[in-house]
Order: sequence, then C-alpha cells, then structure tokens
Amino acid sequence: MKKLLSLILAAVMMFGCVSVLSSCDSDDGVFKVGFIFLHDETSTYDKNFIDAALEATEKLGLDESQVIFKKEIPEGAACYDEAVDLVDQGCDVIFADSFGHEEWMIKAAKEFPDVEFCHATGVKAHTEKLPNYHNAFASIYEGRYLAGIAAGMKLNEMITSGDITAEEAVMGYVGAFPYAEVISGYSSFYLGAKSVCPSVTMLVDFTGSWYSPEGEANTANALIDKGAVLISQHADSMGAPGVCETRNVPNVFYNGTTISTCPNTYLIASRINWAPFFEYMITSTQNETDMPYDWFGSLNTDSVKVVDMNTAVAAEGTKEAIDTAMAELKAGTRHVFDTNNFTVGGEKVTTYLADVDDAGDYVGETEVIENGVFYESKHRSAPYFDLPIDGITRLDK
Repeated sequence: MKKLLSLILAAVMMFGCVSVLSSCDSDDGVFKVGFIFLHDETSTYDKNFIDAALEATEKLGLDESQVIFKKEIPEGAACYDEAVDLVDQGCDVIFADSFGHEEWMIKAAKEFPDVEFCHATGVKAHTEKLPNYHNAFASIYEGRYLAGIAAGMKLNEMITSGDITAEEAVMGYVGAFPYAEVISGYSSFYLGAKSVCPSVTMLVDFTGSWYSPEGEANTANALIDKGAVLISQHADSMGAPGVCETRNVPNVFYNGTTISTCPNTYLIASRINWAPFFEYMITSTQNETDMPYDWFGSLNTDSVKVVDMNTAVAAEGTKEAIDTAMAELKAGTRHVFDTNNFTVGGEKVTTYLADVDDAGDYVGETEVIENGVFYESKHRSAPYFDLPIDGITRLDK
C-alpha cells in the first residue's frame, strides 16, 4: 500500500495530476478571482472590462497569482469548461462579460455552490434565485444620453454654420443586434441629442455581430450615404470611427476613445466603469457577505462615465450642457425616459409591460412606467427598454 501511494505521489509531482484523481484542485486557501472575456483587448468592449479588472484587483492588493484571465471565450459550452477550470484552479469568485455566457455560468453555479458566479448583462439571476449567481449592469443609458447632448450640440453648430439645415440633422447609429440593451442605448442617445436639437432624427442599422470591423465600417458608410451627418455605435471595433475620420463625419464612440487615431472627428465617448462592481464583488466574496441577485451601478456610484471630450471637435458650451444634465440626473430631477419627451406612433406612452422575467416567451409581464417615467433597470439590472420611439428609423424593418 505504501509503495502504491509513493508511486501516485511521484506521478503527481512529475505530471501535476493523474487519471486516478478527479481533478487537479489547486485551492491552497489563497483567495483567487477568475475572469472570462468574450474577446481580448482588440475589442473595445472587452478592453473596458479588462482595464477595470486590473484597476480593481490592483487597488485591492491582489497579486498576479490571485487573478486569472480567460480571453477569447465564445458564447457557448466553452464558457462552462473555462469556468470549471477556474474552479479547479481555486477561484472563489468568477465573472463572465458577455450575454451568451449566461446559460453556462448558471450551469456552473449550480454545480459549484461554494463558488460565487457573477455575470454582466445577464437577465436570469432574479428568476433563477441561486444564492451564488448574480447579474450586474449600470445605467449606461444615462451615459449615452449625456453623449447624445454632445451630439445634439454639434448638430446645432452645423446648422448655425450653414453646413446642414435643421431637417438634415440626421444621426446614424451602428448597432450589433436588435436586443433591448442596444435599443435602450440608441434610444437614450437620441433623446439626449433631441433635448438640445429638437429637429434631430436618427437612422439605425445592425451588423449581426458584437465585433466586426468590416461590418461596422460598411454599416457606417451606408448610413452616411443615406444622409447621416454624425455617427455613433453599439459595436466593439474601430470600423465605424475609421470611416468617420476618412469621410470627415463627427463620431461618438463607446467604451474608449479614438482621439489619437481620429483627431478630426472623434467627439466624445461613454462607458460603464466596471471597477466599482469588481471591488464590490471581490470584497463581498472575501467577507462572505451576501450579494443581491442584481447589482446596479449609476452615475452616483461612479459606474458610468462620459470621457475624453475632444475640444477641437465639440461645439462651444458642450461641457456646460453635459454638466447641467449630469447634475440633474444624479439628483433625480431629470429622467432619461421621461414619457413627456417621446412618443410612440404619435401617442404618449402611459403604461407598458416589459419583458423583465425572461422566460423565452418574449411577453411583457412587468409594469415599468411610474409617474410618467419609464424606469429602466429598476426591476433587473440589464436593460429592458425596447419601445420604438418616434424620430428613430430602423433600417432592418
């Protein structure tokens, strides 16, 4: 017996693990956190998460051995496999950043109840009610609204200078998919622009991919050809900004800045700052403190940023207009989705059942309008605003 144990120990020391062991569990009692990313730093979406993870873990004093990154993990069973590998490496909490990771994160959470699993943009934590599975998001619709104010101020400048007429104040928007998250984003961007430029309209088209440099460039070109004089996006590459710089069309970016590569057209950007959530996620796990099913950040938690306004492109008075609106949003005296500020089919919306409990039936079950305001992200963290508001034309319809 002793000889057999000696042989097994020798094999473990030589090869790391052997087939008679169920897994090579490296949990040595040291706290570890694992991150699963859809792409790598070439995707502005993933880079925003990666930068925040590095910022938060450094601030909390975690060393490299305690932080494990998994990059280029597709939205499928590979996410589950990587989550299991992170568990085997001793991770106490695991985070995934893409919508299609959710099913597989839930599967892992059910299998490993002693590990915390957190997921961005997901919709099922509040209905699954697993004590170790949590969704997280932030009020990026407020950030997009503020960026929209910068766009509207630029349009006003173009109208005043005679470059366009009021009727030609047409924005283009490059979307990835017609999901509620994207609809909420482009609608809030439009409403921000409309708050300062009443004649603005917007064209929207979709690429069918979160990251497609060629598809995003082609879509931006098509929108400009159809009359768009300013472009924004909810897609993750440099495709659209590159087109804007070539064609001298102002661009509002997302999740980063292109001021160095597109100095003549980059206007401003908005992004979710994930560092506050990562700090919360890590410290809650370390302290064994319960986390809610849905965590929601805002301007007041520093979870939403409007960044790097390009003063060489922005219209005069843009910063002041944004600062005023931001203060009102923080105070709750201004609401992005105030139903007095938009119509659907020419009519004011007074009631709406949103599909908050995602049961796969695409049927709304939750009243989300209270006192004349559509309350986005109140009933779960991920967006559910999907109203087709007037002034926005979807070219896929």
